[in-house]
Formats: sequence, C-alpha cells, structure tokens
Amino acid sequence: MQTYPLDIDAVQVVRWIMAESKAAPSRFNVIARRAFEVQDLPTRRELRLGDEEREDLTEVDTIATLEIAPARASEGWLLTVEVEDEAGPRLPESDPPVEGDGQIDLRRFYDEFIASGRGVANVVAEVEDDAAEARLNALLSSIEKDHHGSNPRRQQAKSRSRPSRLDRA
Repeated sequence: MQTYPLDIDAVQVVRWIMAESKAAPSRFNVIARRAFEVQDLPTRRELRLGDEEREDLTEVDTIATLEIAPARASEGWLLTVEVEDEAGPRLPESDPPVEGDGQIDLRRFYDEFIASGRGVANVVAEVEDDAAEARLNALLSSIEKDHHGSNPRRQQAKSRSRPSRLDRA
C-alpha cells in the first residue's frame, strides 16, 4: 500500500462519517482508538529543572486514531484520522493514573478530540493501486461536498478526468 497525507479538514471527515454511519452503517468499517504514552520529561534548558525534579515528572501524550475502511476490503483503501495531543508534564503521585487505552466509539472520538479542537489532527490515505485511489477520490469528493448515501462508483467515473486529491509530495 502507498500512504499519502491528505489536505482535507479532519473535522469535515469525522462529521461526514458520523452522518454516513447513521444512514448506512454497513458501508464502512470504522474503528476508533485512544492510547496514552507516558515518557520521561526531556531535558530542555527552558524548564530549568534539576535532575531530581525532572525524575519526578513525566510527559503524557494522547494519540487518538480513527480508521475508516470500506466494508469490502477488496476496494483497497484506508482513510486514517490521527490526533496527537501533548498533555504536558505531570507528577505521577498528584494526578490519577491515565485510563482508557484501547477502543472508543466514534462519538467519543469526535467529542474528545475533534469537537474540542484538542491536539493536532492529520488525515492520511492508504491505497493499494490506481483503482483504489480512484474509489477513494470519489469518497473524498462526497466528503468535500457533504453528499451522503450516493453511489461512489458513479462519482468514480466522474472523477477520472480530475486530478488526484492525494498529495504525493
């Protein structure tokens, strides 16, 4: 599979897939996950911390991922929305332990990471071949125009003459 970053708003993608999932729940396989990474605080001059203070602090990053795939795997594409939120330094004893690694539902993904504007969101596409890219471009066109329940194959034929939306840079 080839992977490409997309120049499309993550909010638009997630809102569209939420509406589409209500109308045609079996059209896509949608999986949302949230993971926390706890790391030692990096050494930076601007923090002005001694070795002992730095040992007591950790940095917490939250990474949320939404994978959108066609119900039929043979279509050969995957759309991923990833949000990375650096929560920053914390004291392990003063804060409750991080909870909730694992799968979350689409609504919670939207509420916690998209609607709140939390973190930095990126949208990435993976395609197996040119035909999969054409199918994904038809889907992206539907998302951009906010069309729901349309036949992506009809839109695929229309999009053949247009340049690809995938950023190959």
